[in-house]
Amino acid sequence: MLAASRFFIAVCVAVLLVACGRAPTLPKLSPHDVILAFGDSLTHGTGASEETAYPAVLATLSGHTVINAGVPGDTTATGLQRLPAVLDEYKPRLVLLCLGGNDMLRKQPEATTENNLRLLVQTIRSSGASVVLIAVPEPKLFGGAPDFYARVAKDMKLPLEEQAFNDVLKDARLKSDPVHANAAGYRVVAERLDAFLKEAGAL
Repeated sequence: MLAASRFFIAVCVAVLLVACGRAPTLPKLSPHDVILAFGDSLTHGTGASEETAYPAVLATLSGHTVINAGVPGDTTATGLQRLPAVLDEYKPRLVLLCLGGNDMLRKQPEATTENNLRLLVQTIRSSGASVVLIAVPEPKLFGGAPDFYARVAKDMKLPLEEQAFNDVLKDARLKSDPVHANAAGYRVVAERLDAFLKEAGAL
């Protein structure tokens, strides 16, 4: 009887864990599926070389083609303008979306940034690709990721990676300047993303 009760409790706990908050999952990528890293200078790899930017390192770790579509200085607004052509050129199956840092540096209204992120996600999904949203910290001492990343992820049922850049940019050993990683920092980001994509089911 006691064993049966313990089994019942274990089943209930498992059901609750599943119902309460598993992160959204991603479709499994085939070996030939392309991953697109879309963002600004943090995606481009400013502060390091092309070979040590996180998309290149992630390609090695994951065994997938990872296109680096990072443009230094890009905002969510300029990203919206160039995204359709990039999607059409590379036809990715998965997009790693990392924008918002330059919006914050230029003191754009948070509501505008949040709305643009939603439009970026909608544009990516309309192309048939899945999306992972990557948050960046606010450009201030002890600044974590702003709440709008979590709101977008929750409302649009997106996997959200919100710690990698936050942790890297708080560690002077992993930075090339106050707002960019160095090669070691981008490797940490790539390793975190590789683990994240495996946990989400894409790899």
